[in-house]
Amino acid sequence: MLRQRVITAIVLAVIFLAAVATLQLEALALIFGLVAVAGVWEWGFLAGWRVPWQRGLYAMCFAVGLVLLWSVYGFKGAPGPEVFQPWLGVACLFWSVTLLLVESYPGASWLWRNTVASSLMGWLILAGAWLATLFLLTLPAGNVLLVLLVLAVATADIGAYFTGRQWGRHKLAPSVSPGKTWEGLWGGLAGVMALTLLVIALLPQHLSHLTTQTLILIGLALTGASVLGDLTVSMVKRASGVKDSGSLLPGHGGLLDRIDGLCAAAPVFALGLILAGY
Repeated sequence: MLRQRVITAIVLAVIFLAAVATLQLEALALIFGLVAVAGVWEWGFLAGWRVPWQRGLYAMCFAVGLVLLWSVYGFKGAPGPEVFQPWLGVACLFWSVTLLLVESYPGASWLWRNTVASSLMGWLILAGAWLATLFLLTLPAGNVLLVLLVLAVATADIGAYFTGRQWGRHKLAPSVSPGKTWEGLWGGLAGVMALTLLVIALLPQHLSHLTTQTLILIGLALTGASVLGDLTVSMVKRASGVKDSGSLLPGHGGLLDRIDGLCAAAPVFALGLILAGY
């Protein structure tokens, strides 16, 4: 299973890097939009849309919403942060509320079992991630920033996985995800901090106007958001009574199981850069 996970991860990484390095913003918006729609398709099953045509309609409505967002903003001429701040602020506020829901689970499980409420949450999560991703691409060295985001989330995930397996003793959120531990969280955090210091040393020309303290704070927030995204999808799956969000990726389960951390980390990373004056 681990071998299959690694092979799938390498293939996805190669495709992602090739796309970010060679494609224009419009093409990347379409590709990431399709990924978001696929994520919404899987979320629809968790929300209670078990009949395929209902889930398809749910995903189609989301796709239309993305098209409308694109037509309104267009992302032409690299719009300023003021265009994105309200959306990113709403997304980060949502994740702050979600943290409380994760901590109180199963106390608020009725909310996740409500099809309408859960459906709206799925739209908000995936749309927020899509907007944040495109915003990063409009910034100077945007392709580098997006790669760093994905690399940081992957580092947090890998660090948490291996540290948790080796030394994990104290459960992080046993009612939501029994396999996750505080030791794994600290391991993932240590990995992201090491990555942050490495990036500061290797890419000073891209990050010269951000202080080391600011980058460390962004790294801390990004790691916490990544873990929260993972726990949120785990909570929704538990409330829905399913193990995996889907079976799209060999060895990884569903697509949501791979991008859950990114969904939360992307708007937090984007808003952090705005607040830091990037």
